[in-house]
Parts: sequence; structure tokens; C-alpha cells
Amino acid sequence: MKVCVTGKHGQLATEFCSIAQSEKDMDLYSFPHNEWDITSLSQTQKILNDHHPDYVLNTAAYTAVDLAEEEQDKAFLVNAKAVEMLANECHRRKIKLVHISTDYVFNGKWYHPYTEKDDTNPINVYGKSKLQGEEIALEKGATVFRVSWLYSTTGKNFVNTMLRLAETKKQISVVSDQIGTPTYAKDAARWILKAIKQKLPSGLYHFSNEGVASWYDFAVAIFQLTKTQVEVIPIESKDFPTKAKRPYYSVLSKQKIKSHIQEKIPHWFEALQECLTEKRSIL
Repeated sequence: MKVCVTGKHGQLATEFCSIAQSEKDMDLYSFPHNEWDITSLSQTQKILNDHHPDYVLNTAAYTAVDLAEEEQDKAFLVNAKAVEMLANECHRRKIKLVHISTDYVFNGKWYHPYTEKDDTNPINVYGKSKLQGEEIALEKGATVFRVSWLYSTTGKNFVNTMLRLAETKKQISVVSDQIGTPTYAKDAARWILKAIKQKLPSGLYHFSNEGVASWYDFAVAIFQLTKTQVEVIPIESKDFPTKAKRPYYSVLSKQKIKSHIQEKIPHWFEALQECLTEKRSIL
């Protein structure tokens, strides 16, 4: 099985590459932005024609949630128009497209774990652009995974931001009224690759680690597990204004994917422990 991955240096793509090294029946090729800009039709056609993959994993995205409010055209270009082009090219060649989306397609006003059948209503430009992209991909027979609150050992994410801030601050204020599920990119990559190997039916799926947390809970856990001496102060979203609104609740139900892949999904705290242990080993 041959798999081509966009967005080589992103969190998910990095984990895909790491896991695939031990997969004997999978050849995985990952491409950085300068080699495969998904907004470029010619680059997309060249990669697909040269490699003839069985699957394309699209992890490339415009993810600057606040900046997207100002750069709407760029957000929709990468997260929607480029996805449409990629989906069309894959569909023409009968290549299976696996596309990554987000919990931010929901408005966060319905306090139960969101299923794949629940209505979407994004409240920021990033969420709107990702929703448009996933709808286009699904129309072309792709498999779409919505993931939430992604982090890993490297890259720009909440875990690394908290640890960096703690180097110079004794107190850190973190919002406590936004609820979701932190998701270790390695776990997301593991399950998505399991889905590919098990030939999961096309369609829309949710994945996150198990459990529920606020950003405040997440920060407290990070410092607890790293034994970092810093005071975390819970604040409300109104006291930490951002350009883009965030959903107050975006926990994802995983019943659909668990009905196909009957394995235990780690709790977010357990996954965070694994991530921080691995992070210490590479420092």
C-alpha cells in the first residue's frame, strides 16, 4: 500500500511518518509545502502522476485561527478551494483521499458530545473554511476525520506554549470555560492509519482521546506531570479576548469509529503522560 502525505512538517504528518516506519505493508511518502503546495494544481498532478498512491492523507491546512479573521481569502483558498482541487484529482485517479478537519465546525452551544450527524454551525472563519473543505471532500467520496485540540512533542501547540511560558512566568492565566478533549497527534495518527489498513468505509468520523477537559484543566495537568512550579489562574473567555470566537463546548463523540475499530482509545491524561515522557527522551 502506497500513501502520500501533505504537510510534512505538521504535527500529524510527523507522527504518520514515524509510525509508518514500522509498517511493513505500507510505503509512506511525505511532502513539505515547498514540494507539494496543495493550492498548486501542477504540483498536485505531478505528485499523483509520479507516485500513483493508493491513499492521499491531507494534513495540510491553514490553522491560524485568529489570523484567519483577517486573511479570509487565504484560509478558504487552503482549507476549501485547494481541498476541492485535491479531491477532484484523487477522484479522477480512483485514489482514496483521507482529509483532516476540526471540532471548530461546531458552535459549541449544545452540551453533549457531538456526533457526525449533529448540525454544524462554525462561529469563526477558520471553522467555516474547514467545514466547506470537508463537505467538498465528502462529496467526492473521501474519508474525513474531525480531530480536536491537537498537540505533540514538537511544533506549535498548547503543551509547548505552556512549557515555554513557564520558563519566564510564575503565574499563567488560562481560560476555564472552553471545554473539549486534548488529543495527542500520535494517537490520532495511529487510529487513522488503522482505519486505512482496515479499509474503513468512506465518510465522516470523529477522533480524539477520551475524557473531557477545559484549557485550564489541560494546563494544570501539563505542569503537574512535568513538576513545573507555576500557578495556573482560571479565567473566563471574556477576560482573554481573541479575534476569533471559540466554541465553549466541542467534545467529539467517537462511537462511530469505535464501532469499526474496537480498541481502547487512551484517556487524554494518559496520552499527555506518554507525550511528555517522549518529549523528555528527545531533549
